[in-house]
Amino acid sequence: MAVQKLGRGLIDRIAKLIDFRVDDRTRGLADRVNNLEHATADHRRRLDNAEHSLEQARGDLRWTRAELDRLIPHVAAQEGRLETLRESMSLVPKADSAEIAEARTLIEEIQRQHAQIRVRLAGISRYEDRLRRIEDRVQEPVSQ
Repeated sequence: MAVQKLGRGLIDRIAKLIDFRVDDRTRGLADRVNNLEHATADHRRRLDNAEHSLEQARGDLRWTRAELDRLIPHVAAQEGRLETLRESMSLVPKADSAEIAEARTLIEEIQRQHAQIRVRLAGISRYEDRLRRIEDRVQEPVSQ
């Protein structure tokens, strides 16, 4: 029995010595593992926030894409209408070269007649101006 107690006491001392040495060597590792667990928890929280934000952005993108798909046909129809309007405004009546030549001749004749009218109106204006000056001279002696 004494041998057993001695053996047990020796085993307990050896176990305590081994536990002390193991604890001494792993103390820094335990602190490090504890810090890493906290960092891992922080990273998980940040990753969850990032995934939540990403899912919100995906939802916004899906909504924007749906709106864009809805508006594209309307914009295309408006562009078609604008192009039709632009074409109708710039349409030149179809004519052969004889009609075009006749139209140009007519335009030139109209321009020539307008020039003649301007000359005649300028002459009339000078004539009226001369008449007004003569009338002013005639009325001067009477008023004196």
